[in-house]
Amino acid sequence: MTRAIGMAVAALAGAMPRALAQAQDRDWNGWAPPPMWGMWSVWGLMMMLLMLVFWGLVIAGLAVGLRWLVSRARDPRRDRADAALDILRERYARGEISREEFEAKKRDLA
Repeated sequence: MTRAIGMAVAALAGAMPRALAQAQDRDWNGWAPPPMWGMWSVWGLMMMLLMLVFWGLVIAGLAVGLRWLVSRARDPRRDRADAALDILRERYARGEISREEFEAKKRDLA
């Protein structure tokens, strides 16, 4: 068991210099920026602004859609009452009902 552990440590120790050399190639070496620096360039800032605009439009669209749905479902009886009152006015204008009937039915609808 101890021999296997010793071999594993030796293998890792042998791979360590190679891994460090590869890591140094990726780090700041005086002439090239690290890979994540590109995020803060003009393109990175543009992508962040576009992301903010996108989510702002999504949230605004949801708010407008919900407001429209609430306004449509607020009082459906009002639309029907207005339509019934229009029919009542038409019947009165054609002379089908008297003024007393019109006033009584209008009070019933209100």
